[in-house]
Amino acid sequence: MLASTPSEKKVVLITGASSGIGEATAHHLAAAGHQVMAGARRTDRLAELAEDVRAAGGVLDHHALDVTRRDSVESFVGAALDRYGRIDVLVNNAGVMPLSPMADLRVDEWDRMIDVNLRGTLHGIAAVLPRMREQGAGHIVNIASVAGHRVDPTAAVYCATKHAVRALSEGLRQETRDIRVTLISPGFTQSELLDHGGAPEAQAAARTAAQHLAIPATAVAEAIGFALDQPAAVDVNEIVVRPTAQN
Repeated sequence: MLASTPSEKKVVLITGASSGIGEATAHHLAAAGHQVMAGARRTDRLAELAEDVRAAGGVLDHHALDVTRRDSVESFVGAALDRYGRIDVLVNNAGVMPLSPMADLRVDEWDRMIDVNLRGTLHGIAAVLPRMREQGAGHIVNIASVAGHRVDPTAAVYCATKHAVRALSEGLRQETRDIRVTLISPGFTQSELLDHGGAPEAQAAARTAAQHLAIPATAVAEAIGFALDQPAAVDVNEIVVRPTAQN
């Protein structure tokens, strides 16, 4: 059963849409009547997502996407333009979080976090900003983290990337008058972030905490939907959404 359709259907691009927050957001926004273009590297997951959304009566297309490559991001955006003719919203969601002490010198993982979490966000902005300025309207939603508001041991590089996303979001907001910018900072959320890489001890400790605290990804999707549903003259700049019990 679809949710009530918004007065204005929007074309929404979502990166990292094959699982977690991205997948939940695709379901939520498609159910609200928006037209969704989902991107990720795992195209098999995207195909399953598209089937599920369409079976529920929603509109969702998908395209292979590696946010670390600017040409891949431009191809993703181009596919959305070819399909829908405009871009109203970009949800910069793709992210990785391999936790480890700095002394472990997992430099390749540091580089990966910078490339996906920060450079990937910048690639998304660079690909949609000219078109949104042409349109005279648009909405960029960047997914940061409560890690962008604090620093924790074993998460120094991850926190650095999320602090950077928070800073660039605020800078972009101040530079624009027609384009809305929203930063979403989730706390512990059910996702696959802790399933890949990192120091085993650090990842295990974080997984244990998440098992006790994590909120469903749908809670973050609903926060994104709230920001999108505001009138054009209202810009929800920042939302922090985390488990009640998280310190």
